[in-house]
Amino acid sequence: MGSCFSKEKGSSDATDDAAAAVGSSGRWRKSRDAIFLKKKSSIDDDADQLLHHISGRMVNNAASKTACVYTQQGKKGINQDAMIVWENFSSSDTVFCGIFDGHGPYGHMVAKKVRDSLPVILCSQWKASNDQTSFENANGSTHSEETASLSMDEEGFETLDTEGDKLPEIYLPLKKSMLKSFKLMDKELKLHPAIDCFCSGTTAVTLVKQGPDIVIGNVGDSRAVLATREKDNSLVAVQLTVDLKPDLPREAARIQQCKGRVFALQDEPEVARVWLPNNDSPGLAMARAFGDFCLKDFGLISVPDIYYRRLTEKDEFIILATDGVWDVISNKEAVEIVASAPSQATAARALVDWAVRSWKLKYPTSKNDDCAVVCLFLEHSSAVNGSVEEDSTTEPPHEAAERVAVTDGKNTALDVPGDSHALAVDNLRNLQGSSEIVPVPESTEKFFVKSQGQSKRSLAPDVFLLLRMRSGQL
Repeated sequence: MGSCFSKEKGSSDATDDAAAAVGSSGRWRKSRDAIFLKKKSSIDDDADQLLHHISGRMVNNAASKTACVYTQQGKKGINQDAMIVWENFSSSDTVFCGIFDGHGPYGHMVAKKVRDSLPVILCSQWKASNDQTSFENANGSTHSEETASLSMDEEGFETLDTEGDKLPEIYLPLKKSMLKSFKLMDKELKLHPAIDCFCSGTTAVTLVKQGPDIVIGNVGDSRAVLATREKDNSLVAVQLTVDLKPDLPREAARIQQCKGRVFALQDEPEVARVWLPNNDSPGLAMARAFGDFCLKDFGLISVPDIYYRRLTEKDEFIILATDGVWDVISNKEAVEIVASAPSQATAARALVDWAVRSWKLKYPTSKNDDCAVVCLFLEHSSAVNGSVEEDSTTEPPHEAAERVAVTDGKNTALDVPGDSHALAVDNLRNLQGSSEIVPVPESTEKFFVKSQGQSKRSLAPDVFLLLRMRSGQL
């Protein structure tokens, strides 16, 4: 929240100014109030209910054995931050984490929509990508054109932390799935009948951990930080993502090439913003975001930076947080706060509480921003506390991103178990965004009905029922 300058002078005025400046069609201008007061469809409501009942999925202030999440509203209005931890994501050894910072008049709606839909889209795309890779490997064929397009994906930079630049088998299918999922998510927002994303949007930092491998997709200026131990047992903070601000050289060059403008206001010279070519609106303080379609023709993109890292025994935990935290707390301080929390379950709240106090001390005349934190504790974490240092030996992520060249031809297939949880997510994705219903094989449906009493996590019977309702079979 607070990343869109025009919002401060009146959200409706800002939206109208931007719409007029880009020659918006009536789709964005007419009856907006009526659109937002329109009742959501029963199918969407049922899909939301299914999501909220999935075991291992946390979106409110909560904690589990491996993670904790916490958010607190700031003083600028409704809380526009959202977060998620989804354990047993696609398989039993996989976890999905995400942090989303909305901005603009309807940023809270955009952030929650991305929080709920993006993981489902990603799970579906990842499974499809692995199925395709397995088929090609079994038949001795390669999809050279698709692989080439991945390696040349514009603006999609990536970093690797592997020995000998050997790609892990998880990387390429997941990278491909993330790129496609982010694109589909943005398209879904553009076509959404009940959320005006013209001058509203959200950041996203998403992390998928499978075994010792993590892959991160980043859009905007939220951040991921790793806490790892040095040889002397001290904790070091390692920034895993780049804050995609408009004044980064590659971001500014793209925006200016698309006729957008990048400059800071005189009263806040440290905050670069994105502006329309001929209008001082909307003043977005990031170079990439979901939504914000008033700027999508002028250099703003939703293509994520992709990062990979292989975890080791020295790695303790990962922090995902919105800029409400990072604006007042350094990486080193954040790691120290989490490490010294009374328990893992209270670590996220401790960091948010510290950020709120820091806002009052550093900016006593300003309204503090919303804060949201996800803490993911790694299985091999040590309970021994040590001093925290900033990692001075690791290259900044953006330098590594420009330095590392990735070869896409070394990947091997990743076998994702086709358990009931993954299949339920697949069909939930169909329910949420697809206009085409694929018939469910009778044997598969019988399997889920049979297993309904065996696993509380299995939502498949409900999903299939909704699919049949939507297709007119019931």
